[in-house]
Amino acid sequence: MTISQTLISRAAAAVDVSRSARSSKPSAVVMLVAVVVLVALPFLVFSNVTDTMVNLFVLIALASMWNLLAGFGGLVSVGQQAYIGIGAYSVIALADQGVSPFLAVPLAAVTCVIFALPTSWLAFRLRGDYFAVGTWVIAEVYRLLVVRVDSLGGASGKGLAGLSGIDQTFRGALTYWIALALALATIAGCYLLLRGRLGLALMAVRDEETAASSVGIDVRRAKRMVYLVSAAGCGAAGGVITVSSLSVNPDAIFSVQWSAYMIFIVVIGGIGYIEGPLLGAVIFFALQQLLADYGSWYLVLLGAVGIAAALWLPRGLWGLVRDRTGLSLFPVGYFVRERGADAASR
Repeated sequence: MTISQTLISRAAAAVDVSRSARSSKPSAVVMLVAVVVLVALPFLVFSNVTDTMVNLFVLIALASMWNLLAGFGGLVSVGQQAYIGIGAYSVIALADQGVSPFLAVPLAAVTCVIFALPTSWLAFRLRGDYFAVGTWVIAEVYRLLVVRVDSLGGASGKGLAGLSGIDQTFRGALTYWIALALALATIAGCYLLLRGRLGLALMAVRDEETAASSVGIDVRRAKRMVYLVSAAGCGAAGGVITVSSLSVNPDAIFSVQWSAYMIFIVVIGGIGYIEGPLLGAVIFFALQQLLADYGSWYLVLLGAVGIAAALWLPRGLWGLVRDRTGLSLFPVGYFVRERGADAASR
């Protein structure tokens, strides 16, 4: 054995490498308890509380999908409202055909994947800022197509059928559980995806596309996969919005404001962290509840918070927490620990 091999062997024997931080297991227990409480919430509080929580879960799902797309895949889109709208109208169309609106929510995600596949061939011809603007244009094209379909209500929108015979309290609870399931599914999906080979490929593509391609990564396949997953999540979120509001309006559901919300939440919470959309959505939701009565000042204050975060917290609040404490609720990297010493993560 050479001297270099001996040194490498000794170095490897002095450390432990794992996929989880020491804080991960206690955090997992806390999160499990939180999930149990959230599942039981309709039995513990009034329906107006759970109805409000549906909005929070939708924001978490949307922000998680945008973070997966931009934060891990490097695809900065301002047109994900296209799939929110397609998902919402898919629920309307399926309900008109006799499908239960609750069953139509996952079917809406499948519909969005079908639409996203050919759309990606067009969108991926663009790069950088052109991709961002191009996705916005694509969303507007989908909106214009929808308003020309009379069976979907045209420009005035349409109400949701198929829920008239369901008790209002039970309907509210079921909508809450579906929204909660969506939020949990998007977080778990991002976590599992990023811990696999595709996750490593995505982060390599995000950091340097040319270098990633040179080492054998199928860049186009990785980008297309994450684009389809994001479209499915946004489509399901659009379906939940429709079930919750009982109607859909094309100007509202295809509004670029949805992308603005996603970007704001991820920038505040921390782009490139699974925990970022969670923290950012909670903060954004709290600001909505506190500032909603201030009229136009509500938007001014949101803008000021977003600018401050971009200037002084470029990695978001979770990036600051991670630097100060080393806490990682959803570790997707590798953690190196010196044997007999405190852990050092990277």
